[in-house]
This record gives sequence, C-alpha cells and structure tokens, in this order.
Amino acid sequence: MFTIDLMLKNSPLPLSVHRKTAEGAEALFQELTGAMRSGVSELLELTCEKMPEKKLAVFSDQLAAVQISQKTGASTSGKAPGFAASAEA
Repeated sequence: MFTIDLMLKNSPLPLSVHRKTAEGAEALFQELTGAMRSGVSELLELTCEKMPEKKLAVFSDQLAAVQISQKTGASTSGKAPGFAASAEA
C-alpha cells in the first residue's frame, strides 16, 4: 500500500490518500505535481483506494508539497512517514 501525503499552505497537518500499486501512486503524484506546476488554480478531487468512502478535494494552488511513501509489513523503520524532519545526533 502506498500513501500519498499532501501538505497544504497554512496547514500543519497533511492530508493523505492511498494507492494499491506503485504505478497508481506515481500517476497520482504526477497529476498533483503537474497541477502545482501549471500555476492555475483547479479543484482536485481525490479518493482513497484503502478506504473508498474517504474523499477529499483541494485547490491545486494550495498545495505546498506532495510525498509518496510505502508501508509494508516487513519493513518497519520506526519512523512515521510525513514531512516532519527530526534532528539526529
């Protein structure tokens, strides 16, 4: 399962949707970054493949960042996906 996190301007919490395949996640990532590059504000309507009842809509000009992460049962690094940076000694 792949998680696509969206950070919005002036909002501390990310929004996220899930895709079952790497290809689906990459296609959504390209759609979102393309909308960010266009400079035109458009409404993006997204659904989640993990929870089909979960829907969200955002204006493309409010996107600050987009990230893809993969969650697998075998790989647990102890770090939560997201945009928060941690200071390492």
